[in-house]
Parts: sequence; C-alpha cells; structure tokens
Amino acid sequence: MRDVAVIGFAEAPNVRRTDGTTNGVEMLVPIFGEVFGQTGLTKSDIGFWCSGSSDYLAGRAFSFVSAVDAIGAFPPVMESHVEMDGAWALYEAWVKVLTGDADIALAYGFGKSSAGELPRVLALQLDPYVVAPLWPDSVSIAALQARLGLDAGLWTERGMAEVAAARRAAATSNSRAQVAGAVGVDELLAAPYVADPLRAHDCAPVTDGAAVVVLAAGDRARSLCERPAWITGFEHRIDSGALGARDLTTAPSATQAGAAAGAGDSAGVDVAELHAPFTHQEILLRSALGLDGATRISPSGGALAGNPMFAAGLARIGHAARSIFAGTASRALGHATSGPALQQNLVCVLEAR
Repeated sequence: MRDVAVIGFAEAPNVRRTDGTTNGVEMLVPIFGEVFGQTGLTKSDIGFWCSGSSDYLAGRAFSFVSAVDAIGAFPPVMESHVEMDGAWALYEAWVKVLTGDADIALAYGFGKSSAGELPRVLALQLDPYVVAPLWPDSVSIAALQARLGLDAGLWTERGMAEVAAARRAAATSNSRAQVAGAVGVDELLAAPYVADPLRAHDCAPVTDGAAVVVLAAGDRARSLCERPAWITGFEHRIDSGALGARDLTTAPSATQAGAAAGAGDSAGVDVAELHAPFTHQEILLRSALGLDGATRISPSGGALAGNPMFAAGLARIGHAARSIFAGTASRALGHATSGPALQQNLVCVLEAR
C-alpha cells in the first residue's frame, strides 16, 4: 500500500437559487479550473474520477451522466459514481490510489437542493415500507433527536444556540459560506421554533453547491503540493436505518469510524471539520468522536454555514486538508454524514509530514 495525500480542494459558492439546471456542470467547471490551477494538473493527468450525487435530488434518472460533461466526452476516462455524498466518492478514489490503480484521482460532489422540497425529498432515504410512506420531513426527524437529547440532559437549547453563533462567526472567514456573521445567543433564542425544539438557526440552510478534492500518491503528491495533507486513516460505518432500533442520542457509527481511522491516536486532532446539519448534532459528534477542548471545530463554518447536498461532507474533508496546507494544523479530521439522525458516518484523518 502507498501513502496517499490530499493535494487540492475547491468548492463552489454556497448559495440558494432557483435558476439554472440540476446537472451540476455550471458549478463544476469553475472549481475544476480552480483546483487544476492550484496543482498545475490538467484533466489528462487524472487517472480516476469519482462523483457523488443523487438522481432523486436532481429529479431525473442518471443525472450524474450529464455532469460528466464537465470532464469532457473525449478522451475516455476511468470514472465511477456513488449515490452518496462526495466524501464516499473520495473514499473510492482513495482506494484506487492506495492500491496502485491510479497515481492521481479526483473526487467531486454536487447538488442543487433548491430545485425541489428538500425535507420531503430526504424522506426517500427512510425505510421504504414503514416510514417513507408517511413522508416525515428531515427537520422533524432531527427535532425528535434533539428533543430526546434535551430530555436526557445531554444538551440545552442555549448550548445549541451557542453552536449556531460560533459557526456563523467562524464562517465570516469563508468567502464561499452562505450564512455568516456575528449574532448574539439571546437573539437566536428569541426566534420562533420551526420544529420544536429546533429554530431556524439550528438547521443548515438549503444550499446549492459543489466541491472537488484531488488525491495523489507518494512522490507525485510531494512534487505537486508544498505541504500535502496525508491520509493516515479513512473509515465509514453505518447504524440501523430503523429509527426505533437505535438510541438517537448516540452515534455509535461515528465513534467506530473515528476509532478505526485513528482519530484518538497520538497527539490528538488540531482541527475537526464536522458535517453537522443541526446544532445538536455537532454536540453529539464532539462527544462521539472524543474531541477535547483543544480541538478547533469547523473553522469554515461547517454545514450550518452552507449545506450543499452531496458536497458538504466532501467539503469538510477539503477544509480539513486546507488547514494542513496552510500550516494552521498538523493533524486534522474531516467528517461526513448521510441518512437520518446521523445514521451513517465517515471519518478521514489527515496529517502533515
């Protein structure tokens, strides 16, 4: 097995707009150009491409095929797709590079959430026989999880508002963020509920966007990037899809993925980019991953500052890698989630060498 590193990252502006198509090309072409500019690569240098998106979100079958136009129809390329967040596409790309099938790989994810009713679309990921036919929206399911944690004393509404305020403040340094700015906790707590006990600030915004991450092996990584972010651990785990079959106030799959990726080894983690679409989920994830007070949490603003479906998790890994590039961290963690109430969790640990 070879050493593999993240050597490039770019993301589209996190926005919510109703114009344009849902095939992703308009979002992908500019950020492909951006990441190629960072690395000095061209399309012909990429040995493997992998994308993450959803036909359900786009509203048509094989929508990801249209997005391949951003790569180009010729010459032929080795390409794959996952019906998941782009973080899982990155995992597949990492395996390709790790095993020697490619020296350089590119993973991307994209989604246009504003094209439909996102909370309703996400009901399609639920149990198709018992739960999905009821069409429970994603915010209400998260509210059930938040209420269970409140009643158990695991977090408070003020603590949740503090998370929202912290992420918005952090996002002021992220030019691609959708929601940013200083706001007081008391001001947030005065807002009405959207799904008790969640207020609007507790929920990630509906976001259109895309992200791209480039991987390279060994000496190629060193020649293309001054300070590569070496992947030292990469794992994903899944909990039961039946909401009544697990304790929603815990995230065993996050704990297991973090342990398998080595998140708790050696000196700990300097920066953790957490894919937490709801404020209480950040609190839950900090506990599940064993992150201590020395760890900076989501300095990009996280998903609460912009949550493009099928790209937000990949962007968390990209931002974690960016902290390595910049020298502001020696060890960073990128996290992605999918499914209702943190059902699926992926952890990527990155280090400078």
